Amino acid sequence: MKKPLLLVLSMFTGLIALNAKEIQLQSPDGNLQVVVTVDKEISWSAQLKGKPVLEKAVVAMELSDRVSGLEARLAKQSVKEVKQEIQAAVPYKDAIIEDHCNELSLQFRERFSLTFRAYNDGVAYRFSETSRKPYEVLNEKLDLFFPDGAACYFSEEHTTYSHNESWYPYIQLSDIAAGRFCSMPLLIDLPGQAKVLVTETALHRYPGMFLESNGRNGFVSKFPPYVLETRDPARGADRNEIISKEADYIAKVATGRDFPWRVFIISDKDADLVESNLTYQLAEPCVLKDTEWIKPGKVAWDWYNANNIFGVDFKSGLNTATYKYYIDFASDNKIEYVILDEGWTKSTTEILENNPNIDVKELIEYGRQKNVGIILWVLWKPLNANMKQILETYSGWGAKGVKVDFMQRNDQYMVESYEQIAAECARLNLLVDYHGSFKPSGLSRKYPNVLSQEGVKGNENNKWCADVTPEHNLILPFTRMVAGPMDYTPGAMLNAHPVNHNVSYDRPMGLGTRCHELAKYIVYESPLQMMCESPSIYKKEQESVDFITRIPVVWDETRVLEAKVSDYIVVARRKGKAWYVGAMTDASPRELEISLSFLDEGDYKLTLMKDGVNADRYAQDYKLEKRSTNKAGTLKIKMVSNGGWAAILEP
Repeated sequence: MKKPLLLVLSMFTGLIALNAKEIQLQSPDGNLQVVVTVDKEISWSAQLKGKPVLEKAVVAMELSDRVSGLEARLAKQSVKEVKQEIQAAVPYKDAIIEDHCNELSLQFRERFSLTFRAYNDGVAYRFSETSRKPYEVLNEKLDLFFPDGAACYFSEEHTTYSHNESWYPYIQLSDIAAGRFCSMPLLIDLPGQAKVLVTETALHRYPGMFLESNGRNGFVSKFPPYVLETRDPARGADRNEIISKEADYIAKVATGRDFPWRVFIISDKDADLVESNLTYQLAEPCVLKDTEWIKPGKVAWDWYNANNIFGVDFKSGLNTATYKYYIDFASDNKIEYVILDEGWTKSTTEILENNPNIDVKELIEYGRQKNVGIILWVLWKPLNANMKQILETYSGWGAKGVKVDFMQRNDQYMVESYEQIAAECARLNLLVDYHGSFKPSGLSRKYPNVLSQEGVKGNENNKWCADVTPEHNLILPFTRMVAGPMDYTPGAMLNAHPVNHNVSYDRPMGLGTRCHELAKYIVYESPLQMMCESPSIYKKEQESVDFITRIPVVWDETRVLEAKVSDYIVVARRKGKAWYVGAMTDASPRELEISLSFLDEGDYKLTLMKDGVNADRYAQDYKLEKRSTNKAGTLKIKMVSNGGWAAILEP
């Protein structure tokens, strides 16, 4: 009678014992099944609706004094249902997140444990060590094997010393030679079946993970070694480093701890990848007692447009008059911030003093009077050398935040530095935007003053290449953006199709139509959202500016209405009672019809921006329309090649 009783109970707990060393865990809806095998090695596999999506994943922690996961002896296993609501301090996707999963805890006699969580939209696991003695982590093993026919959007890297700004070519796993590696998130495609996005979260005091092809339809984990020594290069020493000596381990650990969550978002619907909050749910909770001072917003950004303003009676450039012009533009349009990017300091290493042509204190006061905050750009190297004094000085001047650039590393020391900067800035009520950075990995939940991170090949690349295509733009929501806020820096007004696009460092053009660009403000998530174009050009495009500035940067609810990776997307987001809908397409013209059943009862005022009748030839052509609608209605979305569509619905 005992076995039937165990099976009946397991139907409610999500845990099924198959034999002494095999345990099956299910998602709350029963669609995802995970089988964990404890034998000479520890491995697990996953199925979605009865079909394999991950054939095998072998896991272990290779430590200086033992290997946790090899010949491991299972001492105790338990399962519980986790069901709670998470209120996001800075809700870049959803204000209230339902955190619901079945959790399996495996405790081993060798002083470590493994925790698995099965959610309706994915699986995650992590190691925990209980040793009280210091030790080194030589490697964290993760060997992944996917079903035959699998492909991926391969964000290849050639060194772990990287800005983590990649293209995403679609490649069969069987065609990726052993040794080639990529940054995460990595999106795996099982054609006709499902997609699996692999990433990490709760990354603290530990290096970030890369994935290296094993040459056998899968990947193995790869980590930057612990850095022992660096030296300055002959050129670019203000921002670059040469790592001259590395340890034979990846991390130093002082005592027992939890390691990062390894996250696998799994679905047969592309839309679910964009809607998923797993990286936020599994991140460490907020440690700040007060978050009311954290004010997300839009930013008038200077560097993209090279301070090129015109129609004024002063010489534009790196000077006080030019930045007052930016502040005036921001104030007139209720834009919350202006960034002083590279060039405001005396030099890139003398960052406690300003460029003699720029009076930073005067600009901060001028901005305060006009309700515009100032964010100051700094290089990581000089900031890291004198962090406390520099940040206290900026805070004392009245700056609202910092944009920290050129970290380029993902090793343990650098990951710790991100958190040290976030903590010190939080103490001083400063916002943080990381550029030249790795992907978000949970830090913005623990320190919600970290509003955005780059680690994406975004609009700034328009200054030197023509590769930020609409197709690339339609891969990002399903890959990089799944990890967290994405500082893509949208807002280009010089819109062009590939046939008439020109590369210009000082007068960059954006690929795609005007409405393709406008839709990014709804589709792309970033609580600190740039407006990259010159204010002088924006003043000639006031209708577009007025539309952009009505769009929030944080949201109460997100729904993806239509989506296909690299082809198209339609996202609806709610703020208060108003809804905002953004649609984008690749090089294929597209017509979609969406239901408005997600609206509340009553009439809504609809303001929409759509591709103009000649947008297929002249990408800046658009049409503004206004009318009334309600939840019984539909929206017919027509987009030209490289086009877009955006709408605001207000009760």
